[in-house]
Amino acid sequence: MIPEYLVRALLASVMVSVLLGLLSPLINAKGLAFLTHALFHSLLFGAVLGMILGLVFENLSLVTLVALIVTVALVLLIAHLEKLGFSPDSAVGIVASFVAGLTVLGFGVLYKVMASRPYFPLGESIVSYLTGDIFLITLNDLTALVLGGAFLFFVILFLYRDFLYLSFDPEGMESYGGNVRAYLMILYVLVGAIGALIVQTVGLITLQVVAILPGAIALMVSSDMRKVIAVSLFLTLGVQLSSVLLAYFTDIPPSGIATIMLGVIYGALLFRR
Repeated sequence: MIPEYLVRALLASVMVSVLLGLLSPLINAKGLAFLTHALFHSLLFGAVLGMILGLVFENLSLVTLVALIVTVALVLLIAHLEKLGFSPDSAVGIVASFVAGLTVLGFGVLYKVMASRPYFPLGESIVSYLTGDIFLITLNDLTALVLGGAFLFFVILFLYRDFLYLSFDPEGMESYGGNVRAYLMILYVLVGAIGALIVQTVGLITLQVVAILPGAIALMVSSDMRKVIAVSLFLTLGVQLSSVLLAYFTDIPPSGIATIMLGVIYGALLFRR
């Protein structure tokens, strides 16, 4: 009989694969790899702040909610800085540097709060947040992932054609009356929201890799965007499910296995060139 936690992990992997499989080509086509770096800092700061509030209010379920709110707010700040005239790299660099300092300060506050509440198993939560442990996902976590993921999936699907125009021909989009800045801001928010939603299953350390490499590999295989999206989806799904099954038999963290698999595929394609 298949263990219940394995079934939950496999279902979560399917949801994560669909979201990353659709998002990764957009990240690569629009050149948002550096944005995911700022996303890393935002999620870590949001998680630390959420853990502090979770300890204070004795409700650790606040971690994901606070991380989501903080990440979306900071992503919107990056978009606003770009609107003020900063280059995308400068806007990301400014926010990432500022948030990195806040994160360090946040850890200092977190340690003091933890010392006053030693009965909370927060040390394990921090490790699982950084490395990802999809086997620890609860039924409530899975429900939130599926419902939130389904909403984000339909938003991406509805606007996907517009995002492709935004990536390849923003001037043409403007000439037809499209609001490039509005679509860019929506795309930024989607990147942040998806990152916050899946980070506990994928792991903060490996999130940037699994968000970028599937789309990068797909673009190396084909220039037809339909094929690129299909390759990204099937590659992400195959890697995520394979990593979960291998982790089940080897006791190795699935996020690490997924990252290595994607790296090997990407490296093999580079050597073939």
